[in-house]
Amino acid sequence: MGLAFVSSAFAAEVRIGFVEPDRILRESAPGLRAGKKLDKEFDARKNEVQRLATLGKALQQLMDKGAIAEVDRRIKERELIKMNQDYQRMMRELNEDMNTRRNEEYSGLQERVRTAIEQIAKNEKYDLIVQDAAWFNPKIDITDKVIKLLADK
Repeated sequence: MGLAFVSSAFAAEVRIGFVEPDRILRESAPGLRAGKKLDKEFDARKNEVQRLATLGKALQQLMDKGAIAEVDRRIKERELIKMNQDYQRMMRELNEDMNTRRNEEYSGLQERVRTAIEQIAKNEKYDLIVQDAAWFNPKIDITDKVIKLLADK
């Protein structure tokens, strides 16, 4: 009985906070800037992939309608296969490059987030700040504080 009293007394003194890293990346000023930078960097390639997809769909629709003579049909089928292969390759390369760049951009931001969390923890005397949980009480969520601190920098 005495041990339970000591444990609950200790627990009352421990200050715990929670942050949502994904929300910080989505909503903080530096996270939004990084996202816009990445979008701008990859817009031309995304448009090119989209253009190829549109061409492929149009060709497929022509073939489905039977609007292509039998002589030209084999040539168009090969053309469609090549377009599909090019599309698949371009999508794979685009996704790989985007993931690599996103990781590069966000790695610098993650260091700033860690520094902001440490600053809040020290200033407000937190004992523990958790970044991943199956569930948390919204009362301990300090994500907004981290986002605000990042905006001030």
